[in-house]
Amino acid sequence: MRYLVLFALMASPAFADDPVIENATTQRSGDTWRFDVTVSHPETGWDDYADGWRVLDMEGNELGMRVLHHPHENEQPFTRSLSGVAIPEGTSQVQVQARTNVDGWAEDTFIVTLP
Repeated sequence: MRYLVLFALMASPAFADDPVIENATTQRSGDTWRFDVTVSHPETGWDDYADGWRVLDMEGNELGMRVLHHPHENEQPFTRSLSGVAIPEGTSQVQVQARTNVDGWAEDTFIVTLP
Protein backbone atom coordinates (compact mmCIF):
# COMPACT_ATOMS: atom_id res chain seq x y z
CA MET A 1 0.00 0.00 0.00
CA ARG A 2 2.85 2.37 0.84
CA TYR A 3 4.19 1.99 -2.72
CA LEU A 4 0.83 2.95 -4.22
CA VAL A 5 0.77 6.18 -2.22
CA LEU A 6 4.34 6.97 -3.22
CA PHE A 7 3.58 6.21 -6.87
CA ALA A 8 0.46 8.41 -6.76
CA LEU A 9 2.48 11.29 -5.34
CA MET A 10 5.17 10.88 -7.98
CA ALA A 11 2.60 10.72 -10.79
CA SER A 12 0.74 13.85 -9.67
CA PRO A 13 1.61 17.00 -11.59
CA ALA A 14 3.71 19.51 -9.69
CA PHE A 15 1.73 22.71 -9.89
CA ALA A 16 3.88 25.80 -9.95
CA ASP A 17 2.83 29.23 -8.81
CA ASP A 18 0.57 31.28 -11.07
CA PRO A 19 2.33 33.60 -13.48
CA VAL A 20 2.47 37.18 -12.23
CA ILE A 21 2.11 40.35 -14.26
CA GLU A 22 4.90 42.50 -12.81
CA ASN A 23 4.20 45.56 -14.93
CA ALA A 24 2.26 46.72 -17.98
CA THR A 25 2.65 49.91 -19.96
CA THR A 26 0.52 51.23 -22.80
CA GLN A 27 0.90 53.52 -25.75
CA ARG A 28 -1.93 54.71 -27.96
CA SER A 29 -1.41 54.72 -31.72
CA GLY A 30 -4.42 56.09 -33.57
CA ASP A 31 -7.42 53.92 -32.74
CA THR A 32 -5.46 51.07 -31.15
CA TRP A 33 -3.11 50.46 -28.25
CA ARG A 34 0.26 48.77 -27.71
CA PHE A 35 0.79 46.83 -24.46
CA ASP A 36 4.26 46.01 -23.09
CA VAL A 37 3.74 43.41 -20.37
CA THR A 38 6.33 42.02 -17.95
CA VAL A 39 5.60 38.50 -16.67
CA SER A 40 7.34 36.37 -14.06
CA HIS A 41 6.79 32.68 -13.49
CA PRO A 42 8.95 29.91 -11.93
CA GLU A 43 9.19 28.04 -15.22
CA THR A 44 10.50 24.50 -15.55
CA GLY A 45 10.93 24.44 -19.31
CA TRP A 46 8.39 22.89 -21.65
CA ASP A 47 6.67 21.08 -18.76
CA ASP A 48 5.33 24.29 -17.18
CA TYR A 49 5.69 27.78 -18.61
CA ALA A 50 3.76 31.03 -19.11
CA ASP A 51 2.25 30.56 -22.55
CA GLY A 52 0.25 33.75 -22.92
CA TRP A 53 -1.36 36.87 -21.56
CA ARG A 54 -4.46 38.80 -22.48
CA VAL A 55 -6.02 42.23 -22.16
CA LEU A 56 -9.53 42.26 -20.70
CA ASP A 57 -12.04 45.03 -20.12
CA MET A 58 -13.20 45.44 -16.52
CA GLU A 59 -16.14 43.09 -17.17
CA GLY A 60 -13.77 40.30 -18.28
CA ASN A 61 -14.27 40.53 -22.04
CA GLU A 62 -11.12 39.74 -24.01
CA LEU A 63 -9.78 42.65 -26.07
CA GLY A 64 -6.50 41.11 -27.21
CA MET A 65 -4.21 38.16 -26.53
CA ARG A 66 -0.47 37.52 -26.82
CA VAL A 67 0.52 33.87 -27.26
CA LEU A 68 3.96 32.90 -25.96
CA HIS A 69 5.33 29.99 -27.96
CA HIS A 70 8.20 28.82 -25.76
CA PRO A 71 9.46 28.80 -22.15
CA HIS A 72 11.44 31.69 -20.69
CA GLU A 73 13.07 29.87 -17.75
CA ASN A 74 16.40 31.67 -18.31
CA GLU A 75 14.81 35.09 -18.81
CA GLN A 76 12.85 36.07 -15.70
CA PRO A 77 10.97 38.31 -15.59
CA PHE A 78 10.46 38.85 -19.31
CA THR A 79 8.61 41.50 -21.32
CA ARG A 80 6.64 40.98 -24.51
CA SER A 81 4.45 43.34 -26.53
CA LEU A 82 1.11 43.26 -28.28
CA SER A 83 0.02 45.97 -30.72
CA GLY A 84 -3.28 46.69 -32.38
CA VAL A 85 -5.51 46.24 -29.34
CA ALA A 86 -8.82 48.04 -29.86
CA ILE A 87 -10.08 49.59 -26.63
CA PRO A 88 -13.65 50.95 -26.59
CA GLU A 89 -13.79 54.75 -26.42
CA GLY A 90 -14.28 56.03 -22.88
CA THR A 91 -12.54 53.06 -21.24
CA SER A 92 -10.32 54.22 -18.40
CA GLN A 93 -9.02 50.88 -17.09
CA VAL A 94 -8.32 47.39 -18.40
CA GLN A 95 -6.96 44.19 -16.86
CA VAL A 96 -4.06 42.02 -17.95
CA GLN A 97 -4.11 38.32 -17.09
CA ALA A 98 -1.40 35.69 -17.64
CA ARG A 99 -1.73 31.98 -18.38
CA THR A 100 0.40 28.83 -18.15
CA ASN A 101 0.30 25.73 -20.31
CA VAL A 102 -0.42 23.60 -17.20
CA ASP A 103 -2.77 25.57 -14.94
CA GLY A 104 -4.50 27.88 -17.42
CA TRP A 105 -5.41 31.49 -16.56
CA ALA A 106 -4.09 32.97 -13.32
CA GLU A 107 -6.65 34.10 -10.76
CA ASP A 108 -5.14 37.54 -10.30
CA THR A 109 -5.15 40.28 -12.91
CA PHE A 110 -3.08 43.43 -13.22
CA ILE A 111 -5.12 46.64 -13.52
CA VAL A 112 -3.88 49.19 -16.05
CA THR A 113 -5.17 52.77 -15.96
CA LEU A 114 -5.14 54.17 -19.46
CA PRO A 115 -3.66 57.67 -19.90
